[in-house]
Amino acid sequence: MDFDLTDDQRLLGDSVAKLLADTYSFEQRKQLLKTPTGWSETLWAQYAELGLLGLPIPEDYGGFGGGPVDVMLLMQAFGRHLVLEPYLSTVVLGGTAIRLAGDEALQGEILPEIAAGGVKLAFAHGERQARYDVTDVLTTAKRQGDDWVLEGTKSVVLHGDSADKLIVSARTAGGRDDAEGISLFLVDAGLDGVARRGHMLRDGTRAAEMSFSGVRLSGDALLGEQDNALPVITRVMEAGIAATAAEVIGACEAMQAMTLDYLKTRVQFGKPIGENQALQHRAAEMLVAMEQGRSMAMLATMSLEEEDAAERARAISMAKVGVGQAGRFVSQQAVQLHGGIGMTEEYAVGHFFRRVMVIEHLFGDTAAHLDRLAEQVA
Repeated sequence: MDFDLTDDQRLLGDSVAKLLADTYSFEQRKQLLKTPTGWSETLWAQYAELGLLGLPIPEDYGGFGGGPVDVMLLMQAFGRHLVLEPYLSTVVLGGTAIRLAGDEALQGEILPEIAAGGVKLAFAHGERQARYDVTDVLTTAKRQGDDWVLEGTKSVVLHGDSADKLIVSARTAGGRDDAEGISLFLVDAGLDGVARRGHMLRDGTRAAEMSFSGVRLSGDALLGEQDNALPVITRVMEAGIAATAAEVIGACEAMQAMTLDYLKTRVQFGKPIGENQALQHRAAEMLVAMEQGRSMAMLATMSLEEEDAAERARAISMAKVGVGQAGRFVSQQAVQLHGGIGMTEEYAVGHFFRRVMVIEHLFGDTAAHLDRLAEQVA
C-alpha cells in the first residue's frame, strides 16, 4: 500500500494550512462562537473558492474528484484549528448520501450546489431512544396518494440548525429495530411541519433537535431504494468516522505541539518543567499514542473503498476504537501537563480536549465499537 502523498495532495495540504493559519487563530475562533450561526459564512465562501467543498465530488458535477485521502488531509488541518464550519455535515455526510443514493438528476442538481457553497445539508438519522443502534428508527413516512407524510423526531443533528436541506431516515415498513424497512428522504428545511431547535454542543459546534409533524413530501423526495436505506446509512456513517478520525489526529498534533512548548517555557524552581524526566516520559507517551492513532485513522480512510461490507465494518470499528483511545489519552495528558491553565476557557488546549471527547461519541463511542468487534469474533 502506497502511503506517499501526490504533488496535488501536498499542494492541497499547504494551501489549507496557509488559509487556516491566516484566518483561524484561537481568538478568531472564539469570536465566531459568539455569532448567531456559530461559524463563518465568509470562510465558507472561501472554502468553495478553493475547491474544498467540492473535494470529494466528481469533476462532472463541478467538484475536485478527490478521494478519501484528500478528505483525510483536509480534516486533519481542520482538526489542528478547531474549524467550526459545517463541512462534516454538508460535504462528508450529506454529500456521501447524495452520491450513493441520489439518481443522476438529483446528483446533477445538488452536488454542484454543494461544491459552490450554495446549499448546506444535514444528515438526520439519530433518535433519542436509539443511542448507537442504527436500526432503531421510530420516525415514520407513510404514503398518502402520490405523496409521503413524515412524522417523528431526530436528535443531535449536526449543524441541523443552519441546513437548507435535510436527509432524513424514516421507517416505511417493519418494526422498530428491523434492518429492513428504513428509507431516506430529502427534505426542505423550510417545509411546514419541520421544527428545529438549535443548540451548542460541549465543544462549541452546532447541532439541532428536530421534529416532523405531518410534513408532506412529494413522491420524488424518496432518496434511493424504498425500505432498503440501511446500507447507505452505514456507508455515510463510515465516511463520518473516517473523517472525524482524521480530525482527531489533527487535534492531537496541535495539543502535542502546545504541550511541548509549555514544557519548554514554563519555569518552576528556576528551570523549565520539561527538564523533569517524568514529564519527558509522559510527552513521549503522548507522541506514541498519537502515532498509533494516526495509523488507525489511515486504516479508516483506506477501508472506505473496501467492497466487502463486513470487512469494511470491522476495519472501521477497529479504527474508531484505536483513534478514540489515542485521542482520549493525548487529550488527558495535554490538560494534565498544562496544569490549572489547561482547564481554563482562555487557553486552547481545553477546547481541543472537548472537541476530541465529542468526536469520540459521534457514530458510536469506543465501547459500542468494541462490542461490535466482540460480536464478530464470538
